[in-house]
Amino acid sequence: MFEFVFTVVAITMGGGGAPADGVGRPDVPSKVDAPARPASPAALASPSAPASPDTPKRAFIMEVVPAGLVAEDQTPTGRFTTAAEVKPILNATRGSWIAVRDYDGKDYVYVTHLWSWRCGLAAMAIGVNNAPLQDWPLQPCHETHAAPNAILDEDPQPFLTFERGAVQSVRVQLVYDDLSMDTAGFTRGDVLIP
Repeated sequence: MFEFVFTVVAITMGGGGAPADGVGRPDVPSKVDAPARPASPAALASPSAPASPDTPKRAFIMEVVPAGLVAEDQTPTGRFTTAAEVKPILNATRGSWIAVRDYDGKDYVYVTHLWSWRCGLAAMAIGVNNAPLQDWPLQPCHETHAAPNAILDEDPQPFLTFERGAVQSVRVQLVYDDLSMDTAGFTRGDVLIP
């Protein structure tokens, strides 16, 4: 239902047609597979130096669905707790998945937006600069609350810190709870907030 509504809105606003080059959307991979199981977030290291212009860009395609994940029922709940409900929102807000902030002498990488829709996700991995993608465990949904996706005071904070100016790019890979996957890459300038 949501996909239909978003399609109608996109067509009404002039979207939905093929781009002028006829190739397709370059920001959406045509095929995405699952990641190898990355390390825990505690192992996230400071980012490596930014790639030089001569460094080939590495593809960040997931290879396998992390072990133990099983596709969940996709019956819409009206509470945005399934991939069927949150995938259209995350696709429409791809540019807001993460943010980088230079604050108090450090770089902060925020994933607040993704955590706000985490109930439709099964796994998330993040890579800063050229560092390998690493698993960032999602907080559980708060099913007993009116807003299951809420980030509560007792939940861990949805950010990582690095040395000031160290974060030049961020890659994100998502596994939805229907076991479909999505990826996005961001440069510092595209997601830098005041």
